[in-house]
Amino acid sequence: MKIGFVGLGSMGQAIAINLLKGGHELWVWNRSSAPVQALVDLGAKAAGNPQQAFAADIVFSMLADDQALRSVLLDSGLLKTLNAPLIHVNLATIAVAFAEELAALHEAQGVAYIAAPVMGRPNVAASGQLNILAAGPAAAIDQVQPLLDLIGRKTWRLGEKASSANAMKLATNFLLVAAVEAMGEATVLVNGYGIESADLIDLISNTIFTGPVYSGYGALMAKRTYEPAAFKASLGLKDVNLILAAAEKVAVPLPTAELVRENLLDAMAHGEGNMDLAVLAQVAERRAKSN
Repeated sequence: MKIGFVGLGSMGQAIAINLLKGGHELWVWNRSSAPVQALVDLGAKAAGNPQQAFAADIVFSMLADDQALRSVLLDSGLLKTLNAPLIHVNLATIAVAFAEELAALHEAQGVAYIAAPVMGRPNVAASGQLNILAAGPAAAIDQVQPLLDLIGRKTWRLGEKASSANAMKLATNFLLVAAVEAMGEATVLVNGYGIESADLIDLISNTIFTGPVYSGYGALMAKRTYEPAAFKASLGLKDVNLILAAAEKVAVPLPTAELVRENLLDAMAHGEGNMDLAVLAQVAERRAKSN
């Protein structure tokens, strides 16, 4: 099968490698050349432009944000050149409204569009253990399922409305950032009483809050090690903005998300945007000292 892949950031590159291991012909494109060369060295073919990557049976995209995807696919006029039986699988976390727009534009073009945002950090992607939230035409998802099985541990099918997958992903990301925010505040609280952050993290991650969010982000907080980032604070801010936009559309107040947004803006203002989302603990510590 001929597969295209557009967007080779840390997540995209890890996912593309697992598709390549499946023995498929993989054409890859990225704005910068280094990730492309890394895949070529493993057996992929370099696409000179996005159009060449989309000249495939199935194309996966994992671009950084709505603007990047809009630029590559819509502003360039690329989508208007595509035809069935192409299937486009978008793995990125994007706005619900943009997902609805993309689904309508693909349908008008006769091209199947699947929203399939993923859950997991780059190390999870590398091991092929992502959770994939998939929504779109059932027959198209059936066709790409063997490929999804190469990159994920489970595909959670959420119906034919593509944007449902994006709404679900934003809800899970809201829970994630809220948990990291609360954990950061809690570490500062125990520090105030002379208790090490590591002791709190060890306790909660082995009792009431088991799982990768608390053990993973908690470990970074305990060590105060926020670089290199697996999930940058700047990307966390992007997602929180998408969460708040989705909530506003259906008139759902999310005061916790507003608070996290404020603290992520604080991180950005202090030059911490490229640090891991766990830097929210540092923001909480800074704010406590200023009181």
